[in-house]
Amino acid sequence: MSSIMDHPIDGRFGEFGGRYVPESLHGACAEVERYFEQFWSDEEFRYEYSHILSEYAGRPTPLTHAKRLSDQLGLQVFLKREDLTHTGSHKINNVIGQALLAKKMGKTKVIAETGAGQHGVATATAAALFGLSCQIYMGEIDVKRQALNVFRMQLLGAEVIPVRSGSKTLKDAVNEAMRAWVSELENTHYCIGSVMGPHPYPYMVREFQRIVGDEASSQFKRQVGGTPDFVVACVGGGSNAAGTFAGFVDSTAKLIGVEPEGGAAIGKGSPGVVHGMRSYLLQDEFGQVEEAKSISAGLDYPGVGPEHSYLSSIGRASYKAVSDSEVLDAVVLLSRLEGIVPALEPAHAVAYLAREAGAELPTDSSVILTLSGRGDKDAEVVASLIGARLSDG
Repeated sequence: MSSIMDHPIDGRFGEFGGRYVPESLHGACAEVERYFEQFWSDEEFRYEYSHILSEYAGRPTPLTHAKRLSDQLGLQVFLKREDLTHTGSHKINNVIGQALLAKKMGKTKVIAETGAGQHGVATATAAALFGLSCQIYMGEIDVKRQALNVFRMQLLGAEVIPVRSGSKTLKDAVNEAMRAWVSELENTHYCIGSVMGPHPYPYMVREFQRIVGDEASSQFKRQVGGTPDFVVACVGGGSNAAGTFAGFVDSTAKLIGVEPEGGAAIGKGSPGVVHGMRSYLLQDEFGQVEEAKSISAGLDYPGVGPEHSYLSSIGRASYKAVSDSEVLDAVVLLSRLEGIVPALEPAHAVAYLAREAGAELPTDSSVILTLSGRGDKDAEVVASLIGARLSDG
Protein backbone atom coordinates (compact mmCIF):
# COMPACT_ATOMS: atom_id res chain seq x y z
CA MET A 1 0.00 0.00 0.00
CA SER A 2 1.37 3.42 -0.94
CA SER A 3 2.11 5.93 1.82
CA ILE A 4 2.40 9.72 1.63
CA MET A 5 5.74 9.21 3.38
CA ASP A 6 7.23 7.00 0.69
CA HIS A 7 10.61 7.82 -0.85
CA PRO A 8 10.50 11.45 -2.07
CA ILE A 9 10.43 11.78 -5.85
CA ASP A 10 13.60 13.54 -7.06
CA GLY A 11 14.32 14.43 -3.45
CA ARG A 12 11.10 16.40 -3.11
CA PHE A 13 8.06 16.22 -0.88
CA GLY A 14 5.58 17.96 -3.14
CA GLU A 15 7.08 21.39 -3.85
CA PHE A 16 9.46 21.13 -0.88
CA GLY A 17 12.92 19.60 -0.44
CA GLY A 18 15.36 19.34 -3.31
CA ARG A 19 19.12 19.87 -3.37
CA TYR A 20 20.03 23.56 -3.47
CA VAL A 21 23.79 23.38 -2.93
CA PRO A 22 26.91 24.68 -4.67
CA GLU A 23 28.32 22.53 -7.45
CA SER A 24 31.12 21.50 -5.10
CA LEU A 25 28.62 19.69 -2.86
CA HIS A 26 26.45 17.99 -5.50
CA GLY A 27 28.81 15.05 -5.78
CA ALA A 28 29.06 14.63 -2.01
CA CYS A 29 25.27 14.63 -1.59
CA ALA A 30 24.91 12.17 -4.46
CA GLU A 31 27.50 9.92 -2.81
CA VAL A 32 25.59 9.93 0.48
CA GLU A 33 22.36 9.16 -1.40
CA ARG A 34 23.94 6.31 -3.33
CA TYR A 35 25.44 4.65 -0.26
CA PHE A 36 22.31 5.15 1.83
CA GLU A 37 20.08 3.59 -0.83
CA GLN A 38 22.48 0.65 -1.10
CA PHE A 39 22.83 -0.08 2.58
CA TRP A 40 19.33 0.79 3.79
CA SER A 41 18.06 -2.01 1.55
CA ASP A 42 20.78 -4.40 2.80
CA GLU A 43 19.60 -6.86 5.46
CA GLU A 44 23.02 -7.11 7.12
CA PHE A 45 23.28 -3.31 7.51
CA ARG A 46 19.75 -3.12 8.91
CA TYR A 47 20.50 -5.92 11.36
CA GLU A 48 23.74 -4.28 12.52
CA TYR A 49 21.99 -0.93 12.94
CA SER A 50 19.11 -2.45 14.93
CA HIS A 51 21.48 -4.53 17.03
CA ILE A 52 23.52 -1.47 18.07
CA LEU A 53 20.36 0.48 18.93
CA SER A 54 19.21 -2.44 21.07
CA GLU A 55 22.45 -3.41 22.81
CA TYR A 56 24.09 0.02 23.04
CA ALA A 57 21.44 2.73 22.81
CA GLY A 58 18.76 1.03 24.89
CA ARG A 59 15.92 0.45 22.44
CA PRO A 60 13.05 -0.11 22.51
CA THR A 61 12.14 2.83 24.72
CA PRO A 62 8.97 2.50 26.80
CA LEU A 63 5.59 4.05 26.10
CA THR A 64 4.69 5.36 29.56
CA HIS A 65 1.12 6.13 30.62
CA ALA A 66 1.41 9.47 32.43
CA LYS A 67 -1.42 8.80 34.88
CA ARG A 68 -1.25 11.88 37.10
CA LEU A 69 -0.79 14.23 34.14
CA SER A 70 -3.69 12.47 32.41
CA ASP A 71 -5.93 12.90 35.44
CA GLN A 72 -5.13 16.62 35.70
CA LEU A 73 -5.65 17.34 32.00
CA GLY A 74 -8.63 15.06 31.42
CA LEU A 75 -6.75 13.22 28.67
CA GLN A 76 -5.07 9.84 28.36
CA VAL A 77 -1.43 10.80 27.82
CA PHE A 78 1.27 8.32 26.80
CA LEU A 79 4.90 9.45 26.70
CA LYS A 80 7.28 7.92 24.17
CA ARG A 81 10.40 7.94 26.33
CA GLU A 82 13.28 8.97 24.06
CA ASP A 83 14.76 10.65 27.14
CA LEU A 84 15.73 7.15 28.30
CA THR A 85 18.06 6.37 25.38
CA HIS A 86 21.83 6.46 25.72
CA THR A 87 22.91 10.16 25.61
CA GLY A 88 19.41 11.22 26.69
CA SER A 89 17.57 11.99 23.47
CA HIS A 90 16.26 10.63 20.17
CA LYS A 91 19.38 11.96 18.40
CA ILE A 92 21.25 8.70 18.98
CA ASN A 93 18.96 6.86 16.51
CA ASN A 94 20.11 9.03 13.63
CA VAL A 95 23.81 9.31 14.44
CA ILE A 96 24.28 5.57 14.91
CA GLY A 97 22.85 5.11 11.41
CA GLN A 98 24.96 7.88 9.85
CA ALA A 99 28.18 6.87 11.63
CA LEU A 100 27.70 3.29 10.50
CA LEU A 101 27.09 4.55 6.96
CA ALA A 102 30.22 6.74 7.16
CA LYS A 103 32.32 3.68 8.02
CA LYS A 104 30.85 1.81 5.03
CA MET A 105 31.74 4.82 2.84
CA GLY A 106 35.35 4.69 4.01
CA LYS A 107 35.22 8.03 5.84
CA THR A 108 37.48 8.63 8.83
CA LYS A 109 35.89 11.79 10.22
CA VAL A 110 32.44 13.16 10.98
CA ILE A 111 31.40 16.76 11.43
CA ALA A 112 28.10 18.02 12.78
CA GLU A 113 26.19 21.11 13.82
CA THR A 114 24.39 21.33 17.13
CA GLY A 115 22.10 23.74 18.94
CA ALA A 116 21.11 22.36 22.34
CA GLY A 117 24.10 20.05 22.18
CA GLN A 118 22.17 16.77 22.14
CA HIS A 119 23.00 16.04 18.50
CA GLY A 120 26.59 17.03 19.18
CA VAL A 121 26.81 14.68 22.16
CA ALA A 122 25.22 11.86 20.19
CA THR A 123 27.57 12.42 17.25
CA ALA A 124 30.61 12.50 19.53
CA THR A 125 29.36 9.31 21.17
CA ALA A 126 28.96 7.49 17.87
CA ALA A 127 32.34 8.75 16.67
CA ALA A 128 33.98 7.32 19.79
CA LEU A 129 32.13 4.03 19.31
CA PHE A 130 33.21 3.67 15.68
CA GLY A 131 36.71 5.15 16.01
CA LEU A 132 36.04 8.27 13.93
CA SER A 133 37.49 11.73 14.55
CA CYS A 134 34.83 14.35 15.24
CA GLN A 135 34.30 18.11 15.01
CA ILE A 136 31.16 19.83 16.27
CA TYR A 137 30.13 23.34 15.19
CA MET A 138 28.07 25.17 17.79
CA GLY A 139 26.92 28.78 18.01
CA GLU A 140 28.81 30.79 20.63
CA ILE A 141 25.57 31.65 22.44
CA ASP A 142 24.65 27.96 22.63
CA VAL A 143 28.15 27.06 23.83
CA LYS A 144 27.49 29.30 26.85
CA ARG A 145 23.93 28.18 27.59
CA GLN A 146 24.71 24.48 27.06
CA ALA A 147 28.04 24.25 28.90
CA LEU A 148 27.30 20.76 30.24
CA ASN A 149 26.86 19.32 26.77
CA VAL A 150 30.02 21.08 25.55
CA PHE A 151 31.95 19.32 28.31
CA ARG A 152 30.35 15.99 27.43
CA MET A 153 31.38 16.37 23.77
CA GLN A 154 34.95 17.23 24.74
CA LEU A 155 35.09 14.33 27.19
CA LEU A 156 34.07 12.02 24.34
CA GLY A 157 36.98 13.27 22.26
CA ALA A 158 35.24 15.74 19.95
CA GLU A 159 36.55 19.18 19.07
CA VAL A 160 33.87 21.80 19.72
CA ILE A 161 34.21 24.83 17.42
CA PRO A 162 32.32 27.96 18.60
CA VAL A 163 30.66 29.86 15.75
CA ARG A 164 30.83 33.62 16.22
CA SER A 165 29.10 34.78 13.03
CA GLY A 166 25.50 35.93 12.56
CA SER A 167 23.15 35.12 15.42
CA LYS A 168 25.76 32.75 16.94
CA THR A 169 23.13 29.99 17.21
CA LEU A 170 22.05 26.88 15.30
CA LYS A 171 21.52 28.50 11.88
CA ASP A 172 25.09 29.75 11.83
CA ALA A 173 26.46 26.45 13.12
CA VAL A 174 24.88 24.78 10.07
CA ASN A 175 26.47 27.36 7.77
CA GLU A 176 29.95 26.76 9.19
CA ALA A 177 29.60 22.98 9.17
CA MET A 178 28.65 23.04 5.49
CA ARG A 179 31.62 25.26 4.67
CA ALA A 180 33.94 22.87 6.50
CA TRP A 181 32.49 19.88 4.66
CA VAL A 182 33.34 21.42 1.28
CA SER A 183 37.03 21.49 2.19
CA GLU A 184 37.18 17.91 3.52
CA LEU A 185 34.90 15.88 1.26
CA GLU A 186 37.27 12.99 0.61
CA ASN A 187 37.54 11.74 4.18
CA THR A 188 34.63 13.45 5.97
CA HIS A 189 30.92 12.76 6.37
CA TYR A 190 28.59 15.58 7.44
CA CYS A 191 26.21 14.12 10.01
CA ILE A 192 23.20 16.46 9.80
CA GLY A 193 21.11 16.24 12.95
CA SER A 194 17.59 16.85 11.70
CA VAL A 195 15.25 16.26 8.75
CA MET A 196 16.68 19.29 6.98
CA GLY A 197 19.31 20.17 4.43
CA PRO A 198 19.78 18.96 0.86
CA HIS A 199 18.47 15.61 -0.35
CA PRO A 200 18.97 12.85 0.83
CA TYR A 201 19.28 14.16 4.40
CA PRO A 202 15.60 14.93 5.16
CA TYR A 203 14.58 11.48 3.91
CA MET A 204 17.57 9.62 5.38
CA VAL A 205 17.28 11.16 8.84
CA ARG A 206 13.54 10.44 8.92
CA GLU A 207 14.21 6.80 8.04
CA PHE A 208 16.75 6.51 10.87
CA GLN A 209 14.21 8.12 13.23
CA ARG A 210 11.10 6.24 12.12
CA ILE A 211 11.88 3.60 14.74
CA VAL A 212 10.31 6.02 17.25
CA GLY A 213 6.93 6.01 15.53
CA ASP A 214 7.01 2.34 14.58
CA GLU A 215 7.70 1.35 18.18
CA ALA A 216 5.08 3.74 19.58
CA SER A 217 2.41 2.45 17.18
CA SER A 218 3.05 -1.19 18.12
CA GLN A 219 3.26 -0.39 21.83
CA PHE A 220 -0.02 1.54 21.83
CA LYS A 221 -1.81 -1.30 20.03
CA ARG A 222 -0.45 -3.78 22.55
CA GLN A 223 -1.04 -1.69 25.69
CA VAL A 224 -4.29 0.07 24.81
CA GLY A 225 -5.55 -1.22 21.48
CA GLY A 226 -6.22 0.57 18.25
CA THR A 227 -4.79 3.98 17.34
CA PRO A 228 -4.38 7.11 19.48
CA ASP A 229 -6.56 10.11 18.72
CA PHE A 230 -3.57 12.48 18.61
CA VAL A 231 0.19 12.21 18.13
CA VAL A 232 2.10 15.28 19.33
CA ALA A 233 5.78 16.22 19.07
CA CYS A 234 7.91 19.37 19.18
CA VAL A 235 9.30 20.74 15.92
CA GLY A 236 12.43 22.76 15.20
CA GLY A 237 14.09 21.08 12.25
CA GLY A 238 11.67 18.33 13.17
CA SER A 239 13.44 14.95 13.32
CA ASN A 240 11.71 13.54 16.39
CA ALA A 241 8.34 14.60 14.99
CA ALA A 242 9.08 13.19 11.52
CA GLY A 243 10.20 9.89 13.02
CA THR A 244 7.13 9.73 15.24
CA PHE A 245 4.69 10.75 12.51
CA ALA A 246 6.09 8.05 10.21
CA GLY A 247 4.48 5.41 12.42
CA PHE A 248 1.04 7.04 12.26
CA VAL A 249 0.78 8.96 8.98
CA ASP A 250 -1.32 6.24 7.35
CA SER A 251 -3.60 5.89 10.39
CA THR A 252 -6.54 7.93 11.68
CA ALA A 253 -4.42 9.69 14.33
CA LYS A 254 -4.27 13.48 14.10
CA LEU A 255 -0.67 14.67 13.85
CA ILE A 256 0.35 17.86 15.66
CA GLY A 257 3.77 19.50 15.59
CA VAL A 258 4.51 22.16 18.20
CA GLU A 259 6.83 25.04 17.29
CA PRO A 260 8.29 27.80 19.47
CA GLU A 261 6.36 31.06 19.18
CA GLY A 262 9.51 32.93 18.19
CA GLY A 263 10.56 30.36 15.61
CA ALA A 264 7.31 29.16 14.07
CA ALA A 265 8.51 28.58 10.52
CA ILE A 266 5.25 26.96 9.40
CA GLY A 267 2.98 29.17 11.47
CA LYS A 268 4.62 32.48 10.53
CA GLY A 269 6.97 31.72 7.62
CA SER A 270 6.72 31.35 3.88
CA PRO A 271 8.34 29.04 1.30
CA GLY A 272 11.97 29.76 0.51
CA VAL A 273 15.40 28.17 0.32
CA VAL A 274 17.75 27.73 3.26
CA HIS A 275 20.57 25.25 3.93
CA GLY A 276 20.09 23.38 0.66
CA MET A 277 16.33 22.80 0.85
CA ARG A 278 13.09 24.50 -0.13
CA SER A 279 10.79 24.70 2.85
CA TYR A 280 8.91 27.12 5.06
CA LEU A 281 11.22 29.59 6.78
CA LEU A 282 11.18 32.89 8.58
CA GLN A 283 12.14 35.58 6.06
CA ASP A 284 11.48 39.23 5.36
CA GLU A 285 9.84 40.73 2.27
CA PHE A 286 13.18 40.67 0.46
CA GLY A 287 13.77 36.96 1.13
CA GLN A 288 16.39 37.55 3.84
CA VAL A 289 16.34 34.88 6.55
CA GLU A 290 15.16 36.25 9.88
CA GLU A 291 16.43 35.06 13.26
CA ALA A 292 14.39 32.59 15.26
CA LYS A 293 14.03 33.23 18.97
CA SER A 294 13.37 30.45 21.46
CA ILE A 295 14.18 29.57 25.03
CA SER A 296 15.23 26.21 23.60
CA ALA A 297 18.56 26.06 21.77
CA GLY A 298 17.40 22.95 19.92
CA LEU A 299 14.39 24.75 18.39
CA ASP A 300 16.16 28.04 17.72
CA TYR A 301 16.07 27.55 13.95
CA PRO A 302 14.40 29.74 11.27
CA GLY A 303 13.33 26.87 9.03
CA VAL A 304 11.74 23.44 9.25
CA GLY A 305 12.26 20.11 7.52
CA PRO A 306 10.65 20.01 4.05
CA GLU A 307 8.53 16.98 4.86
CA HIS A 308 6.80 18.94 7.61
CA SER A 309 6.07 21.72 5.13
CA TYR A 310 4.56 19.10 2.84
CA LEU A 311 2.46 17.47 5.57
CA SER A 312 1.15 20.91 6.50
CA SER A 313 0.41 21.85 2.88
CA ILE A 314 -1.74 18.77 2.31
CA GLY A 315 -3.47 19.08 5.68
CA ARG A 316 -2.16 15.79 7.09
CA ALA A 317 -0.44 17.46 10.04
CA SER A 318 -1.12 20.72 11.83
CA TYR A 319 1.47 22.92 13.49
CA LYS A 320 0.87 25.03 16.60
CA ALA A 321 3.05 27.45 18.58
CA VAL A 322 3.59 27.95 22.30
CA SER A 323 5.33 30.71 24.24
CA ASP A 324 8.49 30.47 26.33
CA SER A 325 6.50 31.09 29.52
CA GLU A 326 4.13 28.23 28.68
CA VAL A 327 7.15 26.00 28.14
CA LEU A 328 8.64 26.82 31.54
CA ASP A 329 5.30 26.06 33.20
CA ALA A 330 5.22 22.75 31.34
CA VAL A 331 8.66 21.78 32.65
CA VAL A 332 7.39 22.26 36.21
CA LEU A 333 4.09 20.52 35.48
CA LEU A 334 5.61 17.30 34.13
CA SER A 335 8.37 17.27 36.74
CA ARG A 336 5.98 17.54 39.68
CA LEU A 337 3.21 15.30 38.39
CA GLU A 338 5.28 12.49 36.87
CA GLY A 339 8.80 12.80 38.29
CA ILE A 340 10.11 13.30 34.75
CA VAL A 341 12.14 16.44 34.00
CA PRO A 342 11.81 17.12 30.26
CA ALA A 343 14.21 18.98 28.02
CA LEU A 344 12.94 22.37 26.91
CA GLU A 345 12.30 21.01 23.41
CA PRO A 346 9.63 18.39 24.26
CA ALA A 347 8.31 20.70 27.00
CA HIS A 348 6.82 22.63 24.04
CA ALA A 349 4.64 19.62 23.29
CA VAL A 350 3.67 19.29 26.96
CA ALA A 351 2.78 23.00 27.00
CA TYR A 352 0.45 22.51 24.05
CA LEU A 353 -1.31 19.66 25.86
CA ALA A 354 -1.70 21.75 29.01
CA ARG A 355 -3.15 24.68 27.07
CA GLU A 356 -5.47 22.78 24.75
CA ALA A 357 -6.77 19.97 26.97
CA GLY A 358 -10.56 20.11 26.76
CA ALA A 359 -10.39 22.48 23.75
CA GLU A 360 -8.46 21.42 20.63
CA LEU A 361 -7.85 18.14 22.46
CA PRO A 362 -11.31 16.92 23.56
CA THR A 363 -11.68 15.45 27.04
CA ASP A 364 -10.76 11.74 27.26
CA SER A 365 -8.76 11.87 24.01
CA SER A 366 -5.79 9.51 23.83
CA VAL A 367 -2.50 11.24 23.07
CA ILE A 368 0.99 9.97 22.34
CA LEU A 369 3.59 12.64 23.06
CA THR A 370 7.21 12.11 22.09
CA LEU A 371 9.41 13.06 25.02
CA SER A 372 12.44 13.62 22.82
CA GLY A 373 15.00 14.43 25.51
CA ARG A 374 15.73 14.74 29.20
CA GLY A 375 16.10 18.04 30.99
CA ASP A 376 19.44 17.91 32.79
CA LYS A 377 21.10 19.85 29.94
CA ASP A 378 18.68 22.75 30.51
CA ALA A 379 18.86 22.84 34.31
CA GLU A 380 21.03 25.98 34.44
CA VAL A 381 18.81 27.89 31.98
CA VAL A 382 15.60 26.89 33.76
CA ALA A 383 17.08 27.64 37.19
CA SER A 384 18.11 31.13 36.09
CA LEU A 385 14.57 31.88 34.92
CA ILE A 386 12.34 30.25 37.53
CA GLY A 387 14.66 29.08 40.29
CA ALA A 388 13.47 31.75 42.73
CA ARG A 389 9.84 30.83 42.11
CA LEU A 390 10.58 27.17 42.84
CA SER A 391 12.42 27.97 46.08
CA ASP A 392 9.43 30.03 47.19
CA GLY A 393 7.22 26.98 46.68
